Amino acid sequence: MSNWKHYLTSVTHTLERGADGVKQSLQRRYGRDEILIFPYLTYGTPEKLFLKGRVLEDKHIYPSGADDSIWRNAKNAYKRFESDEVGDATVKVSFHQQEQFVTTDEEGFFESWLKLASALPAKTTGDSQTYTVDYELIAPLRERQQQTHYSGKVMVPAGDAEFGVISDVDDTVLQTGATSLISISKVVLFGNARTRLPFEGVAGFYNALQKEKNPIFYVSSSPWNLYDVLVEFFHLNNIPMGPLLLRDWGITANELLPTGHRAHKLTSITRILKTYPDMKFILMGDSGQEDPEIYIEIVRQYPERILGIYIRDVSHHAERKASIQILMAEANEHGVPLLLTDNTMQAAEHALAQGWVKADALADVLQAKQEDESSSLL
Repeated sequence: MSNWKHYLTSVTHTLERGADGVKQSLQRRYGRDEILIFPYLTYGTPEKLFLKGRVLEDKHIYPSGADDSIWRNAKNAYKRFESDEVGDATVKVSFHQQEQFVTTDEEGFFESWLKLASALPAKTTGDSQTYTVDYELIAPLRERQQQTHYSGKVMVPAGDAEFGVISDVDDTVLQTGATSLISISKVVLFGNARTRLPFEGVAGFYNALQKEKNPIFYVSSSPWNLYDVLVEFFHLNNIPMGPLLLRDWGITANELLPTGHRAHKLTSITRILKTYPDMKFILMGDSGQEDPEIYIEIVRQYPERILGIYIRDVSHHAERKASIQILMAEANEHGVPLLLTDNTMQAAEHALAQGWVKADALADVLQAKQEDESSSLL
């Protein structure tokens, strides 16, 4: 980063922190809306649990309706991005008679590992176990505060998981047109979970990979403000749920605009791999941004941990295809197949050949693909 860009970013970040401080001071003194804790679905092991959430003023945003207008969608989008975060809030985390206190940062986020005094009983077979964690808002409390306790979920994979899946979301699972600012703006500002479309066959393919026991993690550069939209989208489209690791789009001391994807994704993926050192992974992404380059960097660091890479071709530019071909050759040198395709069935057939999905699952992928194609024509 050049000196003037670094200076501009630093000054802007300082000004934003100052503005946030003034806003939160006014909120503490005059705020009337109830404060809520927004726990995120996270992950863990029998020995420790990763906890993450956010404390915000209640904006009264509700799940989408089938008849929601674009203006209602735009209003909800505005509420999400004009979030009134509560910094320096105190939250008590309780799990199995164990307690821990966390404090939110300037953007209202809290993040912590809870090391368990007694290990959870090891689950050797079946689907991942989901545990409930209690989050209690200790301070600040509004005069009309009614709810202080919130429940969050933590996923702990079973011992017989064959592998894990780490997937991007935008233009990998969800059609967003992330390579076009205009396209993604329309989707985010004027759409909702019901108007968003999955790529054909994704639900069938991801369910086939999950096999009701293999954990799926979603690592995306989408903002945390869209967390509820994405959760609803996954539910509506029968896409298996897993921890959603998004990013903060606020101005930082090192970044003026949320353009950097590499650091966030590398950090999130590396943390997952270190949490499950004996598990191998399949990586899923798209060609629109930096997924191939990021995944190759992971392969370089953990060549024995990555089973394969699927990249959805959404760019359709010859230069981009050529650059990915070079990365494909490097992946093959490490014994990691990298498939570039815009066809979910082709990816599923490749996974079948590798023994990652069962033969009867292909029929489900094909059916899901046909249903998605029919829905997109409506």
